[in-house]
Amino acid sequence: MKLVSFSHDGRQSYGVVVNDEIVDAAPIAVEAGHTLRQALERGSLVRLAEFANGAKTRLALDEVALLPVIPDPQKILCVGINYLTHVKETGREVPRYPMIFTRFADSQTAHGAPIVCPGASEQLDFEGELAVVIGRTARHVKAADALGYVAGYSCYNDGSVRDWQKHTIQFVPGKNFPATGAFGPWLVTADELGDPSRLTLSTRLNDVVVQEARTDDMVFDVPSLIEYCSTFTELNPGDVIISGTPGGVGAFRNPPLWMKPGDVVEVEISGVGTLCNTIAGEA
Repeated sequence: MKLVSFSHDGRQSYGVVVNDEIVDAAPIAVEAGHTLRQALERGSLVRLAEFANGAKTRLALDEVALLPVIPDPQKILCVGINYLTHVKETGREVPRYPMIFTRFADSQTAHGAPIVCPGASEQLDFEGELAVVIGRTARHVKAADALGYVAGYSCYNDGSVRDWQKHTIQFVPGKNFPATGAFGPWLVTADELGDPSRLTLSTRLNDVVVQEARTDDMVFDVPSLIEYCSTFTELNPGDVIISGTPGGVGAFRNPPLWMKPGDVVEVEISGVGTLCNTIAGEA
């Protein structure tokens, strides 16, 4: 099942994608939840699937404006230096523990919406990543059980403002400029995707492949990340773990390759879909 958050005619909703249409969950929102995060909190995925199978009224995907898959997560935990190809290009040693930093929900943008190049910098970099969305409360979860806590997966472009990221050893400023974290186009439920270590991720900038790797190149796989994160914090339904980017980022090219207004960037993950955004200058 594929799930989206969207706006239509001035209202926000979520629903199930069926071919090129959306079954709007609004008619069962009181029961299932008024947002996709609420639906995950209430354990409503089975109810949503039943409703979608019987619904006759649908919206065309091109009628709506998609929102970030989870517009209002309580937590977005990002993982740095988590692909061996990226470790190699940075010249770092393989980390002993996951490198965790945070992104704020209001720094996100959606599939089809612009990623905004900030006026304060010209060093906007691409980072194609697999996003893991938590489906039920997770605390002190062991890796062997961790995938049972996943609602599903999506594509993420963790747009990074590199000079601001490098002001100090803390990454947060460079990762939280408005509309730099693209999230979409949809959530593919865990039962549909299967093993998240057997995926292929590629990033394209203006139709040129700039990153390509299998997710088994991760230093810390998805179960390990859930075990680690659920040890230091409680993971809640709708929380997002952005699991790291492969090698090929613009910052480590010679010369560096930065995204600029007018560019088109795509993140494609096998079994999930393709996240596409144009780059716009800050107004």
